[in-house]
Amino acid sequence: MCITDRELEEIGARCNSATPGPWVSFIEGRDYSGGSNFIMTGSKGNRGEDIELTGATSSDQDFIAHARQDVPKLIDEIKRLKTILGATE
Repeated sequence: MCITDRELEEIGARCNSATPGPWVSFIEGRDYSGGSNFIMTGSKGNRGEDIELTGATSSDQDFIAHARQDVPKLIDEIKRLKTILGATE
């Protein structure tokens, strides 16, 4: 299955419309004591709203938080490889 340029653009658009990163997962008992699990959004100087999930495992939350940084990197790498292969549409 090949990802089209249009699909890459749509994935990128969804990512770009999400709350700016970085997103960092904080699990109570693993990363700090007290409170609930949450995803911190933004950087120190430009914090966004925290994201709290219901029903997510720690692994689910870590995956969601990392996706904010991982997806743009994956899109860039796919575009780079498509350019090398001459596979752009």
